[in-house]
Amino acid sequence: MADIEVSTDVDAQPTVVWRLVSDVTRMGQWSPETTSCRWLNGADGPAVGAKFKGTNRKGLRRWSTTCTVTDAEPGAVFAFDVHYGPVAISHWRYDFRQEATTTTVVESWSDRRPTWMKIAGVPVMGIADRGGHNRRGMEKTLASLKQAAERADEKQSH
Repeated sequence: MADIEVSTDVDAQPTVVWRLVSDVTRMGQWSPETTSCRWLNGADGPAVGAKFKGTNRKGLRRWSTTCTVTDAEPGAVFAFDVHYGPVAISHWRYDFRQEATTTTVVESWSDRRPTWMKIAGVPVMGIADRGGHNRRGMEKTLASLKQAAERADEKQSH
């Protein structure tokens, strides 16, 4: 069960939206916190087991995590686990469902940090309400993704 889940309807085909989300090198274009991602260890695209490094920013704070793709089904689901060193941080998942002429995109986040990290994270990260913070970020991410996907789908259909 996800801690936070947000969704939006996008005027684009599920495969179009999935391609954008699963191209992690573009995540910095939609996320207010992630600045960049790059594939690791020779990976060059979304596949179960592929790893990528995510670089993030909040104000002056900057940090990186290692992510491992757990699901990569074109047009249906893209998901990954996030680790900071050996510590499990979170699980992110994007589900895509065709609804008549639109795609419903559901972004979910599950907090996997140990209790000690949740407590230490408040002064270190400056975020007292990680769930609320992530919900706002996810809403912004999906709004930006929606714009990009609708532009991309419009170009494909012309």
